[in-house]
Amino acid sequence: MTHNRFDRRGALAVMGGVTAAVAGANAIGSARAQGAPRTFVLVHGSWHGGWCWSRVARILRRQGHDVYTPTLTGLAERSHLMSGLITLDTHITDVVNVIKWENLENIVLVGHSYAGFVVSGVAERALPAISSIVFLDAFLPENGQMVVDMSPPELAATSRAAVARNEVSRPVPPAKAFGVNEKDQPWVDAKMTPQPTLVSVQPIALTGAREKIGKKTYIRATSFHNPKFDEHFAKLKGDPAWRTFGVPCGHDIMVDMPERLAEILIEVA
Repeated sequence: MTHNRFDRRGALAVMGGVTAAVAGANAIGSARAQGAPRTFVLVHGSWHGGWCWSRVARILRRQGHDVYTPTLTGLAERSHLMSGLITLDTHITDVVNVIKWENLENIVLVGHSYAGFVVSGVAERALPAISSIVFLDAFLPENGQMVVDMSPPELAATSRAAVARNEVSRPVPPAKAFGVNEKDQPWVDAKMTPQPTLVSVQPIALTGAREKIGKKTYIRATSFHNPKFDEHFAKLKGDPAWRTFGVPCGHDIMVDMPERLAEILIEVA
């Protein structure tokens, strides 16, 4: 009997060792999976350009990830292409074409502010290439909505007035209006360019592709006042299909808190 009891103890010890080894191997595999290089496509919002992602892109690239920061037609270094022909579809196509011509797969698609419309449209046309989508203090439109439908009243009025006057672009607001930290306000003010007018008044066509993406995240800049973003954030907090994060800074999270943003993007990739 003693001999059998000893055998059982020995067997349990061996089994425990095997279990620990398997758990350790799984942990190592998980860590390796989390650390595997990913592809990020970061899409800026109104008045901005690919330049606004420079700090976040630098952090991600240092960790071995691929990062694309396309500038939408008519803005920043592409401001010479400003025209009255630029629509929301133009900006959606800008990003779709980066994915297509760069042969990108398994991407983390991030849209800031206005670009919530853009990335929602991109999902309709490039769904198989997207494994994770992130709305960064961004609009989360439904089918048929326009940017002016979701904008604060004063911005919506400015956009509608620009359309009525046949103006091809809307003037640039100060960086201070976005809650950008004082040190970086001169940099942001120097970089921003007028926003094409018609992108705000084209209804978006959505069929539900966005909801089919496996990983969905909403990040809210909690120090920036925007009731619509608060509404999105509150709604998605209760949705198990979404992850939500609050970051205590102004609207331009990529400028104010690039390290924290890069950390979150890697976590949800």
